[in-house]
Amino acid sequence: MTDQPGREPEQRLPAPRPQTGDVPAARADRFTASAQTRAIGGLTPERAAKIVRQSGDARWVAFLSVSIVALFVIVYYFYETGAPFNLTKPRLDQQADAQQVTSIERGYNLFEANCARCHGAQGQGGIGPVLNDQMKLFAHLTPAYIKNVLTVGGRYVCGNPNSLMPVWSDVNGGPLNYIQIQSLIDFIRAPSTQEFVIRNPSLNEPVLDANGKVETFKGWLDPSFKPAPSASPVPNCYLGDQAASTPAPAGSLGPDAKVLDVTALNIAFDVHALDATANTAFGIKFTNNDQGVEHDIDIRKADGTVLVDNARVTGVADTTYVIAGLPAGTYTFICSVHPIPSMTGTLTVK
Repeated sequence: MTDQPGREPEQRLPAPRPQTGDVPAARADRFTASAQTRAIGGLTPERAAKIVRQSGDARWVAFLSVSIVALFVIVYYFYETGAPFNLTKPRLDQQADAQQVTSIERGYNLFEANCARCHGAQGQGGIGPVLNDQMKLFAHLTPAYIKNVLTVGGRYVCGNPNSLMPVWSDVNGGPLNYIQIQSLIDFIRAPSTQEFVIRNPSLNEPVLDANGKVETFKGWLDPSFKPAPSASPVPNCYLGDQAASTPAPAGSLGPDAKVLDVTALNIAFDVHALDATANTAFGIKFTNNDQGVEHDIDIRKADGTVLVDNARVTGVADTTYVIAGLPAGTYTFICSVHPIPSMTGTLTVK
């Protein structure tokens, strides 16, 4: 259907628009862009060169952007996984090493506060066995073994409920949580080839010596140690010198003498403050409810001088200590076997 039958298509298109009055038909432009934009007559060589330069600059900006992103990806990849030829460690390994150092330094303070009294400040032994022996560290004092001993006490070592080694893990009533237990293990097995910083346990700041230098320590484990083929295995059991019976009282008290009560349970005293009358003898009834664990109550001056060194009691048992009259003042009563805050208190004599 056409509006002009009998004519060729080229003659019929475009179809004429009907005229409305004297208003000419609107022009139907094929392009919506302005005539100035479509015009090419004004494209001078200078303008063409400017367009080319702008296009080249855009390509360079895009190239540099892609190059920077690619370089960042490559650097970050080697930061995470480590540079080739072991030039750097992977990031996760570096963080693990840093956390290990922190754990060892915390373990040092825990050992000094809780373990050095029996095992020696350098693990050389005393009331408890030696810990810094290379033969023991090589095959005997493994992380799993130390954890088990700290968790269930000395009965794990010898199967003896009268072992001197108490329970330290809080899962069995001890004073230390699992993080502190792990820090102790890390300290005991710290390498002797590395130096660590002694830190204030309250502030976590480095401790300085008299010359203002940071105090440090080294671990006990020699990574290069290998026992001789003919070496004897380390014995698993250590009992130490234990008294099988409860010690007798050091003396007798008058019928009107004051007797103070102190109970030990889960490596802790139930009271941390006692009062007594100056220059008057008094007693301390001490009940040790820690099965197979030794405790005592010593009295010391503020400077640490021991005034009264009482006998130890192996639980479960009790005894009454007789304390001669003391001058008025403030003293410390403490368990010499476990000189930790939970087994320390203040004796006020007035």
